[in-house]
This record gives sequence, structure tokens and C-alpha cells, in this order.
Amino acid sequence: MSRAHAGSAVSASSRPAVVVTDLTRAYGPRVVIDGLNLVIERGEFVALLGESGCGKTTLLRALAGLDPVDRGRIDAPGEAAVVFQEHRLLPWDSLWRNVALGLPDRGARERAAAALSEVGLGHRLDDWPRNLSGGQAQRVALARALVQEPELLLLDEPFAALDALTRIRMHGLVKELVARHRPGVLLVTHDVDEAISLADRVLVMRAGIIAAEHRLDGSGDRVALRLRLLAELGVHAEPEPA
Repeated sequence: MSRAHAGSAVSASSRPAVVVTDLTRAYGPRVVIDGLNLVIERGEFVALLGESGCGKTTLLRALAGLDPVDRGRIDAPGEAAVVFQEHRLLPWDSLWRNVALGLPDRGARERAAAALSEVGLGHRLDDWPRNLSGGQAQRVALARALVQEPELLLLDEPFAALDALTRIRMHGLVKELVARHRPGVLLVTHDVDEAISLADRVLVMRAGIIAAEHRLDGSGDRVALRLRLLAELGVHAEPEPA
């Protein structure tokens, strides 16, 4: 597998955030990703649905450079950042130091402070992770990802452990931040409603490939789309009564 970077002749605003070509990954005899192709544009929000074990997280980890693959090509011109289901904050460091992890020392506190302000925690720079709620910890994790100004933001079920109201607030915050920073986004989720709420494009992964694709332009019937996505995931639900 090769991981290539685009040349400087192509402007950052016009090139895709990532292009995946014929990507394959197997664990022994079990093929998890089987010749998968995918393009995510800068500023595009893509949600990836699929049954457990279909390869969603394997794909995300390959895009992040965390896992190898056996064959294919990932063209990722810029940096990628990941937010996981667990916030993975370092308990022995302050919030601003968690956000500044990996930044050059010069100006790191100022950049971390700006990122924390964007997620509503600019007043808690010197606080500690143990003092945060689950939603606040995920906001810090989001700030840590976006402070790097990535061209590709990878979200691995980051809202799954949150209560319903906190999840709704996080959805609004993520949409606002993505609109401001304009990374390409891949959200791995099991939540059909979450995918429809957040994404410009919803993909269904099955048998190691992208088996279905739906674009959301605001004019379609979202109830019908929800039922179709559930059916594509093997869940046959009746329409809710009006």
C-alpha cells in the first residue's frame, strides 16, 4: 500500500481531502476491506454506516495512518486528525497542554486557548480532565484535533457514550466548527439519525466495500431516507405515524 501526498501545484482548496483507490485489508483469511474506493472533498461531511465488523473502523484507522493495509493507495495531501469514542485525554496534563499536544512550543498555549474557546472551554485552560463531564471531555478532544488545522477529520463514534441532550449539543458544535475550518470529515457511526443530521453524504459499508451512497441536499424526504438506510443495514422498520 502506498500513501502519497499531492504536489504543491494543486491548491489546498481545490484538492480532495483524501482519495482512496482499491484499498484492501485482510486479517488472515478474512478480508475486511475488499478493493474499496472513496473520495472525500475538502469541506465535505461524510457519514459511514455499517454493521459491526464490516470494516468501518479499519478504514478509518487506515486513513489516519494508524493501521497498515495490504493493497491499494491512499492519497492524503494534508494532515489527518482523529477523535475517538473515548476522549483519550492525558489525566496528568492540564486542558491546554492536552490540546497543545504535538504543537511547537512557541505559541502553543495561545493556539490551545483559541481552540478551547471555540468549544466553549476557554475559561478552563488550567483545569484537569478529571473535572470534566463526558461532553466537556469530548469537546476538549475535538479542540485537540482541530488545533492542528487538519485537512481530514476522522470521527470514530465520538458521541456514542454521551446522553441524548449532550449529543444534540455536540452535533451542533461539530457542524459549526466544520463549517468554520472546512476539513473533509469522515464520521463512523451506527446511528442513522445522526448520519442524516450531520452529513452531506451518507455511505453504507457492506462486505468490505461501499455498497450504497446517498447525498443530502436538504430537499429530499428524510423519513424515506431513514427507512431506506435502515433497510440497507438489514433493519426493516415501519414508518412512524404522523
